[in-house]
Amino acid sequence: MLLTMFVISMKTSKKKLLWILGVAALLVAIFLVWPKGAAQGSAKNDKTGLKGATDTQRVAFLKSFDWEVEPQPTSVREVVIPEIFDDVYKEYNAIQLKQGFDLSKFAGQRAKRWTYSVRNYPGQEGAEGIQANVLVCDGKIIGGDICSVALDGFMHGFTTPGDSRSSSTAAVSEEAGSAAKSRGGTGENNALTSVAQQENA
Repeated sequence: MLLTMFVISMKTSKKKLLWILGVAALLVAIFLVWPKGAAQGSAKNDKTGLKGATDTQRVAFLKSFDWEVEPQPTSVREVVIPEIFDDVYKEYNAIQLKQGFDLSKFAGQRAKRWTYSVRNYPGQEGAEGIQANVLVCDGKIIGGDICSVALDGFMHGFTTPGDSRSSSTAAVSEEAGSAAKSRGGTGENNALTSVAQQENA
């Protein structure tokens, strides 16, 4: 009787041990795989954390959208993201939201706007006055746009015209440009100019 009970107990313990080991192995597999998948999914929808501390990093970022720019910026300007957004900031931030950024997360903080000359804008290859603006805070890219500084210029997100990714920003960029014009903007006649010129006294 005791031998029979011992055998049954051993069989039960063995089954329980195998079950525990199986669960442990499954948890380890989830632990190893999930963070990588989660990070990849997050990267597709959230552009926070993009490195932009150097010209090389910023130019490479623009290159990822097929923009060819001069390796050195034409201008660098310090800006302050206001704590309360006016209409121009709201419209400009709407463009940022469409491309995975959100300037409201940086309200009240200082940032820098790096401006590069774009050499391959579709239909205006080599034309003067086409710019790529990259906003950087603490070495990370937090937003930006592609624009023309002409009086009848334009502004949109980083994606190239005709790219399916850019259609969502078209209406917003037109509104932002109109808002800048209605405020009497000249030269850099777009919403980012209004953003960039609001610096600390």
